[in-house]
Amino acid sequence: MSIAAHLASGATTIARAWALTRADGLTLGFTDHDRDLGFEGVVFRADAGLSARALEQVTGLAVDNSEAVGALRDAGLNESDIMAGRYDGAALRIWEVNWADAPQRRMIFRGTLGEITRAGGAFRAELRGLSEPLGQQGGRVYHAACAAVLGDAACRFDLDAPGYSAQAQVLRMQDGQHFHFAGLNTVAPGWFAQGRLIVQGGAALGLVGHVREDRMQDGVRLISLWDSLRASVAPGDPVRLEVGCDKQAATCRQKFANFLNFRGFPDIPGEDWLMAYPKAGQPNTGGSRRG
Repeated sequence: MSIAAHLASGATTIARAWALTRADGLTLGFTDHDRDLGFEGVVFRADAGLSARALEQVTGLAVDNSEAVGALRDAGLNESDIMAGRYDGAALRIWEVNWADAPQRRMIFRGTLGEITRAGGAFRAELRGLSEPLGQQGGRVYHAACAAVLGDAACRFDLDAPGYSAQAQVLRMQDGQHFHFAGLNTVAPGWFAQGRLIVQGGAALGLVGHVREDRMQDGVRLISLWDSLRASVAPGDPVRLEVGCDKQAATCRQKFANFLNFRGFPDIPGEDWLMAYPKAGQPNTGGSRRG
């Protein structure tokens, strides 16, 4: 019997099941049934305290609208992981399933988690459907800075090339935002500015911070992030530091020797071009005057 036939029978044994997959690959299963369910290689726990409001789904490109609500429990979604951002943008699938015969099921939602709020020992998460990204502005922007992300398919630069990343252990951390490292004196201060710090061990494993400042002080490397990692990093925890890029043409050419893949337009006129006028003694060919 299909799930449609089961629903049409009038006497149903229906539950909902959620599969949540984080960016690090961890998949968690939840159900509003009073017993655990299992299918597609996922165990859907009945004790996670997760529930969802009725889904509002429409045809066309309108965004599906719903919320998931649940208790913060160590066995399921816990507050420390939510605060650390481990569930930001997590992939979500929701089924209606016959709990008496799990093969009778249908997927009723597929998308991602949006904004997550917490209060009173519980969380509330916005659900975003697959059509949500289609409402974002697309296309290429024409400006002087590079539009690629360092190391992505457009940039093509290999961040594992010698000298462009470093492995280090945290000497100490302040406020989840300021990191001290011993050594790392083989490259000039500022080398990692606008780069990334990736935690590779400990309670903050897998979290990524964007570097605001990189400097040396009394033989110690000081790395400051734009935002706190929101998870504890202990002395001795291993991290990977990746070089930064300010997306300027000169940096692409001199620091990375990657100008052939530069995705900006360094010769595009600026706003001051509107006020420009010919001057005697200067070339007035309309061409670039960059050196």
